[in-house]
Amino acid sequence: MTPHLVVAGAGMAGLAAAARARELGASVVVLEKGLRAGGSMLLSSGVVWRHRTLAEFHEECPGGDPALQVRVVDELDGALDWLETLGAPVSRRETGNERTVGRRFDPRGLTDALVRAAGDVRLGEPFRDADVLATGGFGVRLARERDLLLRASPWSEGDGLEYGRARGAAVTSGLDEFYGRALPAQVPEENLVTVSQLYGARALVLDETGHECFGAPSWSENDLVQAIARLPGGAAWYVVDARTVREPTPYGTVAELVERARSAGGDVRPAEQLPFPLPGSEKLREPPFTAVRVRAAVTHTIGGLRVDANARVLGEDGSPVPGLYAAGADAGGIFTGGYGSGLAAALVFGRIAAETAVAEARRAE
Repeated sequence: MTPHLVVAGAGMAGLAAAARARELGASVVVLEKGLRAGGSMLLSSGVVWRHRTLAEFHEECPGGDPALQVRVVDELDGALDWLETLGAPVSRRETGNERTVGRRFDPRGLTDALVRAAGDVRLGEPFRDADVLATGGFGVRLARERDLLLRASPWSEGDGLEYGRARGAAVTSGLDEFYGRALPAQVPEENLVTVSQLYGARALVLDETGHECFGAPSWSENDLVQAIARLPGGAAWYVVDARTVREPTPYGTVAELVERARSAGGDVRPAEQLPFPLPGSEKLREPPFTAVRVRAAVTHTIGGLRVDANARVLGEDGSPVPGLYAAGADAGGIFTGGYGSGLAAALVFGRIAAETAVAEARRAE
């Protein structure tokens, strides 16, 4: 008898699960309530990466489950090779960051390759029942509830989370945590990466009253974005000097990012026009000084359904919820307390969910 799986969500996790399940001989349908496939993967820079070692991963994300982190570190490289066998085009075979290992894919080409491999992908179809939950977490709902911007797919409302909880699933800690970036305003999807203001570590960061509100951010600056999200309105000012604007970022020079913020309708002004005096800072040495108002923007949530290392959704007593699996941002407990590649975890656990689901379906025959 051929196992049949219903996958909820057509982002990285759902498409990877469907493609792997088909390889294993299962019949699969992917239900996507949005109007396109690819989820937030399609809107990303396409870099799929892991920390170089498990120790570094756990140091970066100290609240994460080590058993889940092991699977990402051990299996990502093989999963990246698998993507290439599906025809996913690699644009760069390194991440550009000495702390990480991975590859950069063309997001459109990656999405198209996974859709072809997944087979039956139905757009505009919300799910009612599903075997594999991969709906992208609850970033849209979190942004709305906390009055934050969105830097992700507009359909990730938490459908997988609510379905899992209705089936008796437990949830992890970190439900208020997210990975995100600082944006100057809500911008069109095609600009979500390039307009991100990724220079907070070199800026003087002030709250809306002019008080310095953060010290030294981590390399990812995700901790800084989390701190901005806790400020009134989820907003802060980045103030940079003439020296800093010449420095490079992953998305261009700081000057280029500031100009994109201005073009996107953000509040960019000479710092002397701020409604408060600038505090003294070693970060402001060479005038003129420029201020950019930024707001925290949610890319993907970090807390979610509790899963084991085989992507089985777990109940409050720690036992698996029969026939239910989760991957991607629907699965919590991997990055708690820090930051890691959501695309990497989605790829690895999407494949694991398929393998576990197909194996368990066959054992039940």
